[in-house]
Amino acid sequence: MGNAVVQSIHVHPVKAFRGVAPRSAVVEPWGLAGDRRWTLIDDGGKVVTQRESPRLALAAAEPLAGGGVRLSAPGRAPLTVEVPKPAGTIPVDVFRAKVEAVPAAAAAHAWCSAYLETDVRLVHMDDPAVRRAVAPDYALPGETVSFADGFPLLVTAAASLDALNSLIAEGPHAHEGPLPMDRFRPNLVVAGTEPWAEDGWRRISVGDVVFRVAKPSARCVVTTTDQDTAARGREPLHTLARHRRTGGKVLFGLNLVPLGPGTVGVGDPVRVLDPR
Repeated sequence: MGNAVVQSIHVHPVKAFRGVAPRSAVVEPWGLAGDRRWTLIDDGGKVVTQRESPRLALAAAEPLAGGGVRLSAPGRAPLTVEVPKPAGTIPVDVFRAKVEAVPAAAAAHAWCSAYLETDVRLVHMDDPAVRRAVAPDYALPGETVSFADGFPLLVTAAASLDALNSLIAEGPHAHEGPLPMDRFRPNLVVAGTEPWAEDGWRRISVGDVVFRVAKPSARCVVTTTDQDTAARGREPLHTLARHRRTGGKVLFGLNLVPLGPGTVGVGDPVRVLDPR
């Protein structure tokens, strides 16, 4: 583990959209700065993700100074969306948790609705410090999160993906592999570990930032969505279900909570501070 380093960093300004891969990122209590502060909701206020709309894999969101985003997607002229003024919030259903968020301008709703061919709205989390708590079964008091699935950051290991791809190559859906890491939509990708070494992590440092491991990451149908075509297959869930199933969940990667602020960068050393 002595040679483990950050291989890449990924920030997704709009949940379920393509993101960006900066060389460094500021770590805030609720995740990487700018990560998943925006999300789409349907006409009932429920968050819309690639689970329901795989075409979101082809839409991209580029962060802008001040927290705005530039949206782009096939067949649509790009749209710049500014952070909405604090003119009141609306309730958003994030996996059955109620979270208040601020609606974007009407042009953003129209752009996203036209792309998905269904009525959706774009909303912004104005204050992550108070809007949404980390999943309660795994949280410490006061921990909060953006519109991410449940935890501030997701880390994956390149060696574990290599091992998973080797297993896929031996199975009935070998033609689907090898899979790229973007299937798992991580924030941090670590190189230089042994396969599945992350199973033994409880607390790690990345550069000068310390993180606690909240839990392994349970994976869903989004991982079967080709992020370049939006087509769905069987992998990696078929192989993960055979080799990485615990308690009815299939696992890949770790959910992290930062224990303090700082900055992480590509090439930063990754150290295990508290092994299992």
